[in-house]
Amino acid sequence: MNLANKLTISRIILAAFFILFLFIKGPGAKCMAMAIFLAACITDYYDGYFARKTGSVTAFGKLMDPIADKILILGAFLAFVELEIVPAWMAMIIIARELVITGIRILALSQKKVLAAETGGKHKTVSQMVAVISILVFLIIRDMGFGFRHMEAFGTAVYLLMLITVGMTLTSGVSYMLRNKDIFMGDQ
Repeated sequence: MNLANKLTISRIILAAFFILFLFIKGPGAKCMAMAIFLAACITDYYDGYFARKTGSVTAFGKLMDPIADKILILGAFLAFVELEIVPAWMAMIIIARELVITGIRILALSQKKVLAAETGGKHKTVSQMVAVISILVFLIIRDMGFGFRHMEAFGTAVYLLMLITVGMTLTSGVSYMLRNKDIFMGDQ
């Protein structure tokens, strides 16, 4: 297994520790969750970088990199729903998009095709990571005991950021479906 694929697998492991620390009370645990999440985001960048630089792009990496992203991001948004930070409908839209796109990828594999992530999907992933980091900052500040008035304004900012993220998620999903409609429509 090459370095890029090891980094992809490490992101899945980091996601589990991220969720663990997210549910531990106190700002220290939230800071640790933030550090783990940032480390996982760094592996997302470097797995692709090393794969391209060393010419070791693999079918495993093309498939597992977006799955590792989904485990990390969807775990975060589900946790935020549980923590009553993100409305469930937003998480549901994000999850539905990811399931549909993953379904298309699996269907493509059954046709001996590997669909790599597209630019719109990469932008969507970045917007989701920015939203998660912003929410983590909100949780750290809240757990440090700062006043409610400031938290309300930050909560509104997080909500608006999530609206943008949901919009980018939907847009990239529709674009991906249109580009790959031959996979699931049978137009070969």
